[in-house]
Amino acid sequence: MKKKILVANRGEIALRIIRAIQELGHTAVAVYETPDNNALHIRVADEAIWLGDGPRCDYLNIDKVIAAARKANVEAIHPGYGFLAENPDFARACEESGIIFIGPTSEVISNLGNKVIARQIMKEAGIPMVPGTSNLAAGEAGMEEARGFAAKYGYPVMLKATAGGGGRGIRRIDSDQQLREEYAMARSEAKAAFNDDSVYLEKVVLTPKHVEVQVICDGLGNYLHLGTRDCSIQRRNQKLVEIAPSLIKNQALVDAICETAVQAARAAGYRSAGTVEFLVDKDYNFYFMEINTRIQVEHTVTEMVTGIDIVRTMIKLALGKPLAITQKDINIRGFAIELRINAEDPRNNFMPEGGKTIHVYRSPGGYGVRLDGFAYQGYTIPEVYDSLLVKLTVHGFSWNEAVDRLRRCLHNFVIAGPKTTIPFYLKLIDEPTFQEGDFNTSFLETHPHLLEYEESSTEGEKLANLIAEIHFRKENPYAI
Repeated sequence: MKKKILVANRGEIALRIIRAIQELGHTAVAVYETPDNNALHIRVADEAIWLGDGPRCDYLNIDKVIAAARKANVEAIHPGYGFLAENPDFARACEESGIIFIGPTSEVISNLGNKVIARQIMKEAGIPMVPGTSNLAAGEAGMEEARGFAAKYGYPVMLKATAGGGGRGIRRIDSDQQLREEYAMARSEAKAAFNDDSVYLEKVVLTPKHVEVQVICDGLGNYLHLGTRDCSIQRRNQKLVEIAPSLIKNQALVDAICETAVQAARAAGYRSAGTVEFLVDKDYNFYFMEINTRIQVEHTVTEMVTGIDIVRTMIKLALGKPLAITQKDINIRGFAIELRINAEDPRNNFMPEGGKTIHVYRSPGGYGVRLDGFAYQGYTIPEVYDSLLVKLTVHGFSWNEAVDRLRRCLHNFVIAGPKTTIPFYLKLIDEPTFQEGDFNTSFLETHPHLLEYEESSTEGEKLANLIAEIHFRKENPYAI
């Protein structure tokens, strides 16, 4: 039976979900704020509802989103990632309104969003974890507790917001003095960002790999995993490059990580698609980090190597369908790499380029190439949202083939107007350690020369030719 499903998001993930809804024969309803008046997702959706002037505050306004859902008479809401995706109050508001929330239950989101509760659940299930504290007490008592933990396990330690996520609310602390200087500030920032000033400490795992496992659970007792991803190459705790599967060559270790991820999902009573994240140290010990209770930006690489449409599966599970596949049906084929093409200047500390217009946009294509984006020629990038323009994902039979395809695509990609991360990626993929698959979370810190590049003159020539061609076509519309 045809359903109406609202997508409570924007940008590329809104487009991704809208397309899945339409493929399933359902009606897709978009929402938007005023800065997104010209956004692609509201053009592609079957219906679009204006939330308000924003910016950001209306996408984050539970009452307005629920009111839009009621106005459109929808049966379900998909939250995407970011905004309200991991907000248990939003999931609860959907449940109380009789609207299906496409994701886990509000209770599960609440438990896993609170990192201290999540650690306790995993500890009771026997999941390996990095040493850490419970919520630290307020004031000087919490400071003394933190100093005691650091004295026992040694610096560096990580000071984390209990309600944090997405790389936010995290501070590395290397000394007692730094802990004393930043403790109160961290609590204040946690309160401002998450409306919860709770913080806790974890021991830092030095130079780890960031490995995650995609899990899918139908809430009917069926749990499976779709293999691993490596998300180690990051800037400011935000991922830049995602790879599936991870390049760990120890298959017994990979199997153990995947089995532990399924065990963690069972312990949490998980339903829908989710991601279990781990740190893997240089001695190949692995530790639970968190479970992300939403679709991930990097889900595309898993889809490329498994052939499983994760978003489509999420929708079907939420509408009461059981998993139609079992673990033995999952086969990992080849390698996939995703790059986030951001409107940022990597040489200027990855400063966002919001407010600039894309004058020329030419994307690559061909065998094994996937693009998930919402930018187009003439699009002015809002200054108030994330800087992501498009995700470039390539697939290859081997790691080397995937890297070769990625290089070709980056050379074919032209975005004129804002600075982007493309020149940085071209330098990165020619780095020998990257080509060998040898990287960890300190990759950018140990390879600062990757940010020492010049804009390619070849790219300038391409832009000039493209602009000349555009003018020629305007003046000669019937030319062959």
